[in-house]
Amino acid sequence: MFIQTEQTPNPATLKFLPGRAVMEAGTANFPTAEAAAGAPLAERLFAVSGVTGVFFGADFVTVTKAPDLEWYVLKPAVLGALMEHLAAGLPVVGAAPAAEPVAEAADSEIVATIKELLDTRVRPAVAQDGGDIVFHGFDQGVVYLHMQGSCAGCPSSTATLKMGIENMLKHYVPEVVRVEAVR
Repeated sequence: MFIQTEQTPNPATLKFLPGRAVMEAGTANFPTAEAAAGAPLAERLFAVSGVTGVFFGADFVTVTKAPDLEWYVLKPAVLGALMEHLAAGLPVVGAAPAAEPVAEAADSEIVATIKELLDTRVRPAVAQDGGDIVFHGFDQGVVYLHMQGSCAGCPSSTATLKMGIENMLKHYVPEVVRVEAVR
């Protein structure tokens, strides 16, 4: 098995591409080792000293490291853990991760439009950088979003939210006044 790596805009995060599906549907975010309980691959990655976050996308794994470590030290151990786990055919996650918010019949037309724009224009772009963005709400002109994977804690995440996502949403949905990140 050959696993490629890609740098992300977040220097603390590296994207690992195993050349196969990681998640059959959706994404899974594990910002702490405790959150990884019941997710065998995430547990294995957190067992590598210095791993502080794990994110699974459709065909990639994003790993975040402690600030005091360098990737040249940590990368071989992460690659080894990924390779052993995936080559053995072990499950990535135990139970299915929580379903991601989707447009529901009860959503207002504005919320449905926001979700569609996020799904079609934003999520594919942030996935390229090893992350994801999740809609958390719309209230009085403010869109609340949660950034995951390499996007969480990325130095450019504020610019992405304000200059990219906020401007795009304001253009297509005049009711949007601003975009705020939630943790």
